[in-house]
Amino acid sequence: MALGFRSAGESHGRGIFALVEGLPAGLELDRHLLDGELSRRRCGYGRGGRQRIEADAADILSGARHGITNGCPLLIAIWNRDSRLETAPELYAPRPGHADLAGHLKYGVPIRDVLERASARETAARVACGAVCRMLLRKFGIEIRSRVTRIGAAAAPAKAVPGWNDFEGADDNDVRCPDRRAAVAMRREIDRASARGDTAGGVFEVAARGVPAGLGSYAQWDRRLDARLAAAIMSIPAVKGVEIGAGFALAGMPGSLAVDPVGYSAPKHPSPDGGFFRRTNNMGGIEGGVSNGMPIIVRAAMKPIPTLLNPAPSVDIRTGRRAKASVERSDCCAVPAASVVGEAMVAFVLADAFLEKFGGDSMEEIERNYRGYIRAISRRRTGKH
Repeated sequence: MALGFRSAGESHGRGIFALVEGLPAGLELDRHLLDGELSRRRCGYGRGGRQRIEADAADILSGARHGITNGCPLLIAIWNRDSRLETAPELYAPRPGHADLAGHLKYGVPIRDVLERASARETAARVACGAVCRMLLRKFGIEIRSRVTRIGAAAAPAKAVPGWNDFEGADDNDVRCPDRRAAVAMRREIDRASARGDTAGGVFEVAARGVPAGLGSYAQWDRRLDARLAAAIMSIPAVKGVEIGAGFALAGMPGSLAVDPVGYSAPKHPSPDGGFFRRTNNMGGIEGGVSNGMPIIVRAAMKPIPTLLNPAPSVDIRTGRRAKASVERSDCCAVPAASVVGEAMVAFVLADAFLEKFGGDSMEEIERNYRGYIRAISRRRTGKH
């Protein structure tokens, strides 16, 4: 069965829920990692008061026994402390940039019902799912990191394609930017926006290393790994642009500089890349929709959150007359938190592609399939088939 993930719950309902299907039996669940990832999502300079209310501890309701998956659907609950959905006031002036009006027109339900489900609070379920996927990937040496490179006008020094070490230290400050000078400037951007009753967007990057060559496929459009990653990252609330590798910068390069020259060094031990490597990584670890063994690099642009303390112009949906948009408690900037959600979505896509390639009903079976493949691609150039 393919790896599947669904979420449920409302922002101010009883809780947010993650249902993960297709996990193999025998995966040991790390509760410290799971709650730690949920905590990372709550943090970040510019977050609103909701983050001080919620604890976001995961409650595993099914699919595991004694902390080990049993092959059945895994259900995780993240209970809400602020669970006032039944008494929350109705809203009549849709907020531009949110799903308020489009959802109201589509389903014919009150704006409150739309915003409760469209809220970024739902990403807690994604982070819980991503944490479980990260546990699976770590068993095979696959690691994932992220960093923030821009908030508003403040940006870290530009780099077309970052290296793995460029992500080191992202969790050492509350804007998740390893460049200390840029981090100070980012905080100032958030402070200025907050003082104006405004919000700030930005850019974050996610990297994954240890990904074996051969995940994804060029055989069908919807199996291409870069397409799957782009869709997953674009699904994060407020994300409006996605790049793989050098992305849009490639459009201005001559082909001779855009390609990543191939090298080879016979591996002493079975290697996820079979001994092949690229001298650059403009393709971001994916060629023809298939991972090539280089680090996978994904970049995302996040728009400013459209809930403003100085409300934008709107209309009252009951009368059609001009009105100020409704105001809900919100963040001034959520780019640092979004980078953690980005890690979770990359983890899910990679775990899905990994199980597609090496799938089995148990961890023991998957490990056997993986080892056999790595041995095979590492021997092809040596004649030791």
